[in-house]
Amino acid sequence: MINTVRVRGIDLAYEDVGPTDDDAPDAAPLVWGHGLSRSVAEDDQFPMIDWQRIRRTRRVVRFDARGHGESGPLASPVDGAWDRLALDEVGLIEALSLPEVVLGGASMGTATALHAALNLGDRVRGLVLTIPPTVWNTRSDQARLYEAMAQIVDEGGVEPLIEASAAVPPPDPFAEIDDFNQLRAASLRRADPKRLAAVFRGAAHADLPGPDAVATIAAPTLILAWSGDPGHPVSTAERLADLLPNAELSVASTLGELFAWTDRVADFLSQLA
Repeated sequence: MINTVRVRGIDLAYEDVGPTDDDAPDAAPLVWGHGLSRSVAEDDQFPMIDWQRIRRTRRVVRFDARGHGESGPLASPVDGAWDRLALDEVGLIEALSLPEVVLGGASMGTATALHAALNLGDRVRGLVLTIPPTVWNTRSDQARLYEAMAQIVDEGGVEPLIEASAAVPPPDPFAEIDDFNQLRAASLRRADPKRLAAVFRGAAHADLPGPDAVATIAAPTLILAWSGDPGHPVSTAERLADLLPNAELSVASTLGELFAWTDRVADFLSQLA
């Protein structure tokens, strides 16, 4: 069930469920952000994590980022930068009166979680970072790609973007899914073209805080990456694993390894104080 709360001038949509087991331990909620052009509803179309299982023992708050899903729009491209989206995430956490949290997400949600962690300090009990995106020295090429994608959508809608993306090989785990391109196309067709172009332009303004700042995040961290995806290179995950003082990294190259992520996340969360 989607709820909304007023955060920094917009209605921010979120889902708040769990724990569902009567004997679940008292634990910090997991606050989760989706990837670029996604939403809570879109992630439920093909989830990387079995949320029903995670919610048995932990409260899970998933939210639609500004400009996505049922949340309010971006007022300008810079509002789509990860540090700005992190302010929304922190605002949601404050609105829900959560004293401690575990932060997590996928791609854009991972980057937003890292920015939010720097804002929240020792209130962060752990981090679950999946498919970290291009950052720092690999970000400029990706930013230009997002600007080009925004222009394509502005000029011709989503169909030219779908046609262009069909030539891009899927990440390695999805090579085993015959209808991956059809699933990707269906997701794009469900998007509002104006909002889609806006979030692409927002992503072009986004980057992580500097490596020195990231290295100060001491919370236990699980990093889950996949191979074969230039937009989410394993090199970013490896760099984060080197920088973060209490991190573990796992890379999925097959669908089976991807489906094991729920086990990895559940085990990691069970070990947090």
